[in-house]
Amino acid sequence: MKYMLMICDDESDVLSPAEVQALPQVQDWDAAVDGRGIRRGGARLRPSSDARTVRVRNGEVLVSDGPFAETKEQIGGFGIIECSSLDEALEIAAMHPAAADGAVEVRPLWETND
Repeated sequence: MKYMLMICDDESDVLSPAEVQALPQVQDWDAAVDGRGIRRGGARLRPSSDARTVRVRNGEVLVSDGPFAETKEQIGGFGIIECSSLDEALEIAAMHPAAADGAVEVRPLWETND
């Protein structure tokens, strides 16, 4: 089954993509996931200040700046992994560096054969 890992962290810790990739803990996590052959995709997201939220109410399109949630901790990236069980996906999420001071939400994907 495929799972999305939503990487939630404090946006005030601003590092460039190159700086993040250079962190030893990120390199270790990448190596562990790639070593298992379970990575199916993922990306880092730009800050929530670059986001827009779209809603349609009574036929009117409403666009607001930023994310829907008004919190300090925001989704800063995501990963897609394919694991044999939820337990394996949780193990991989617990190994992610963001789990130590942020959070990693693990959510199964609906697939066309579900």
